[in-house]
Amino acid sequence: MRVLPLLPLLLSGWFAVPAHADEAQDWLKRLGQAEQQHSYQGTFVYERNGSFSTHSIWHRVQDGKVRERLMQLDGSAQEVIRTDGRTECVTGKLASGLGDVTAVSARQFDAQKLNDWYSVTKQGDSRVAGRPVVVISLAPRDQHRYGFELYLDRETGLPLKSLLLNDKGQLLERYQFTSLVTTPPDENQLTPAGTCRPVTVADTAAPVADTAHAWHSDWLPPGFEQVSSTVHRDPRTKSEVTSLLYDDGLTRFSVFLEPLQGAAVPDARVQLGPTAAVTRHLSTPQGDMMATVVGEIPLGTAERIALSMRVGKDDAQAKP
Repeated sequence: MRVLPLLPLLLSGWFAVPAHADEAQDWLKRLGQAEQQHSYQGTFVYERNGSFSTHSIWHRVQDGKVRERLMQLDGSAQEVIRTDGRTECVTGKLASGLGDVTAVSARQFDAQKLNDWYSVTKQGDSRVAGRPVVVISLAPRDQHRYGFELYLDRETGLPLKSLLLNDKGQLLERYQFTSLVTTPPDENQLTPAGTCRPVTVADTAAPVADTAHAWHSDWLPPGFEQVSSTVHRDPRTKSEVTSLLYDDGLTRFSVFLEPLQGAAVPDARVQLGPTAAVTRHLSTPQGDMMATVVGEIPLGTAERIALSMRVGKDDAQAKP
């Protein structure tokens, strides 16, 4: 979810009057509730790493449940069905990262917590898809996260346009509705057009219980906290892979740790649009491990996190 790649807009957030800051936080609270309160359907454009795709979305809130269908309109048929944020089935392969494109709006924002790590201000008013919107800027207070600009629908609080911006104010990712109506979709509209493959959590996935060998990070960007930790068995290598998820209330990144078992895997450092992917080797008493960090954070931050991963009580040593 993101908005205009203009550095002056971001900088102006530091000097906004307190009334605007209070109003902006009120809008964030509305945003955090909007997906759980309003049904809608529409079409949006997604831009990432210089490529564009167009999508339709049907979102229905009924009897306390949220059911959603997302379909890519370009190229081969690709769609996903979700209930209460959980993916039930998928047709085709959705563009990288798109499965979580609405994840930002689905969270219950803690406005006070976000204010510790972002300067949250109202920038003004505009229009998106023919609807009046309020423009909210979230400028990062450090170099370890990106900035956001959100165009929130005045009627519903839904994000109709969102831009992800780097520290130079350059656009990294765009999400923008071209049409939206608040009519609840019917059951036919929530049924996939193609063969929908069920998505289930592997039986081998389980919370990490062995605290003596639990992975943790010696360093995290301020404000990020671990929100989940699971272990699953890779069906190809038969080795256990630990997955950790971290969150600052707005941005998330994942860390994957798996034994190398003698495999020669080079370190890697890749930036694809807003997504950083860094792989580094670690030496542990259990043998050589591979740590991979993936998320919409700066490359340098991802690399520092990868090298900070430890198992047990600081008994892992990162190779230089």
